[in-house]
Amino acid sequence: MSFKRHIPNLVTLLNLFSGCIAVIFAVNGNFIAAAIFVFLGIFFDFFDGLLARKLNVQSPLGIQLDSLADLVTSGVVPGIIMFKLISLTVDAPDYAAYSDSWNSIFHWQGFKLSVLPLIGLFIPLASAYRLAKFNIDEDQQTYFKGLPVPANTLVILALPLILEYQNSDLINNIIINKWFLIGLTLLSCYLLNSNIKLFALKFKNYGFKDNAVRYIFLLLSVVCIVVLHFAAIPLIIGLYILLSLLTKSKIH
Repeated sequence: MSFKRHIPNLVTLLNLFSGCIAVIFAVNGNFIAAAIFVFLGIFFDFFDGLLARKLNVQSPLGIQLDSLADLVTSGVVPGIIMFKLISLTVDAPDYAAYSDSWNSIFHWQGFKLSVLPLIGLFIPLASAYRLAKFNIDEDQQTYFKGLPVPANTLVILALPLILEYQNSDLINNIIINKWFLIGLTLLSCYLLNSNIKLFALKFKNYGFKDNAVRYIFLLLSVVCIVVLHFAAIPLIIGLYILLSLLTKSKIH
């Protein structure tokens, strides 16, 4: 039995391990550390597929394992972070004096839970559905149908990073708004499971003609990151969707 066929699966498990650590940090409100481990998990997620192709050891087991790891790293973690962010916008110093028909408070043995932030947990649900559909869809070999789960995760992770490092009162006020966060959550759930065709960053060759949209996207992404830093991440994902829509006739 060749050991090499297990190498991609071991890398996938490193993705899952990183995601589990990220969950711990996210639950405890340490979004920066959670983001670091999610980025590490996404890194492993990229290379497990690459290794499987290079070693010619693709397997149904690897496909299922990859999705299970992604559900934790790129589904559960952003859901927890969104839950926490929405909680910040609805928490009040005195729960007894707090009244909001949209946000009833459950009390159980001293534990208090706001209802409205639970909307953030729609993200893991939509991500699970997206991953399950991807596994049984034989068309998505050269393109994606709906926003890839890691791309959606990057948008959610960018929010606490922007709050921490951008020092923009305007942007901060937009992010720390429950209706913005709820709207973004619902939009991300829709995009994950939409039928929008999005190009994949897979290069069959390196010629500009066959990969023009990919080169343009990568160049614009680098410029955005240099100029806007973490605030560029949601813009880059928006650009990804826009370029895909503009070139949809060439995506197949």
